[in-house]
Amino acid sequence: MNPLARFCVLAVVSIGLLSCSTTSFEAGRDYDVDAFATKVVRGTTTKDQVRSWLGDPKGTGVSVETTGERYEEWTYYFARGALTNLASTSLKTLRIKFDQQGLVQGFDYSR
Repeated sequence: MNPLARFCVLAVVSIGLLSCSTTSFEAGRDYDVDAFATKVVRGTTTKDQVRSWLGDPKGTGVSVETTGERYEEWTYYFARGALTNLASTSLKTLRIKFDQQGLVQGFDYSR
């Protein structure tokens, strides 16, 4: 996960923790990365299709490759855990790269 995305996720989780009155928390919107991976087609899937499957991204940015190629990047995340046992917290992230035409060119995820 890139440093900016990591910072954003940690900031959201921290805010969620501070505002929680119970012992459990959730941050972001849950999504099924396996269902996404089976639907998406590199060079064909559009931003509108991704948005219809996953909703609006939680973060957006630009990724610049070493070749100078620029991609718009959308980030989705979901975290769930318990304040009493932070070691059991689960976090999943999904980053999607779109070309200048708004077509998916790649994605990566962690869970």
